[in-house]
Amino acid sequence: MSNQTNYFPSPLSDEIVKNIDQLNLSIIKKHHVRLLAHCLEIFKEIGKDEKSFFDEDELLKKWCEKKSQKFNDKNFNQLFYEQMSSAAKKINFFSKSINKNFKELDLEDLITLVEQNQAN
Repeated sequence: MSNQTNYFPSPLSDEIVKNIDQLNLSIIKKHHVRLLAHCLEIFKEIGKDEKSFFDEDELLKKWCEKKSQKFNDKNFNQLFYEQMSSAAKKINFFSKSINKNFKELDLEDLITLVEQNQAN
């Protein structure tokens, strides 16, 4: 029997997941870090051949379309794209604010991003 809830295997290593779980953060903040880390790894993969992935929104649209074909839901693709685009904008804005390319961001950067967002 297939596991129909596991359409998107995590790009995060077990070590990263374990490191996030061990952070001295609330459950909500850990979840936020985990989501951003997951998205960041996807963005790095999608934009691996691009100088600046976030300037190429079409790459994200195509990726979301391809991944969402696994579902029989016409509205899923648009919602999926909107959520991924939102994460992309958040990560892009943050990476520019700390003068780092998004491909260079690491777990510590994402923790800082989450902590800054909770303070605002």
